[in-house]
Amino acid sequence: MCFHVLNRAVARLTLFEKQDDYEAFERVLAEAIQREPLPIFSYAVMPNHWHFVVRPQTDSQLSAFFRWLTHTHTMRWHAHYHTEGTGHLYQGRFKTFPVEDDGHLLTVLRYVERNPRQASLCERAEDWKYGSLWRRTHGTPEARRILSDWPVPRPRQWRALVNRPQTEAELKAIRRCVQKGTPYGGRAFVGQSVVRLQLEHTLRSRGQPKKPKE
Repeated sequence: MCFHVLNRAVARLTLFEKQDDYEAFERVLAEAIQREPLPIFSYAVMPNHWHFVVRPQTDSQLSAFFRWLTHTHTMRWHAHYHTEGTGHLYQGRFKTFPVEDDGHLLTVLRYVERNPRQASLCERAEDWKYGSLWRRTHGTPEARRILSDWPVPRPRQWRALVNRPQTEAELKAIRRCVQKGTPYGGRAFVGQSVVRLQLEHTLRSRGQPKKPKE
């Protein structure tokens, strides 16, 4: 099962202020993959958060990978900036939601790789150096090695598609999934996922009481 994964800095802190900050994070990322070879389809590192789309091979791999990545990056960030003991760097445990590996996955992949362009950090999405689209477009064979093949065919004009704005309906649906952890896919996939992953609570509206057991 594919997952979108996101984590943000605490109190809107800027995690990555300069090139060295981004490169330090990507070194930690490369180490994390060596330790726990999680298949990564796409990612984008932004000034105060990051996104990944991955497909864990075991039930524990996703948590193990991102726990180590977040903890190690936090320790090294504090060591570099001499801020040890000043508190948390991230808001907490990463947020995630499962994604159906069909057109829904392409929508989420596009959302992630378009994120720097959406935030006006670059003229073209592939120009943002700290993400999978740049790595796949401009990176060396060694740099591209951390990225796994997608389970769905990549559209031929993928870069043009990424640079094209997504619809409000697409953005609203993905942001809702980010906030609530709701599965993103067709009705059958959502129904199966909430049962398999015990995510029934993500379908309830805020303030809606839990249905009592019969």
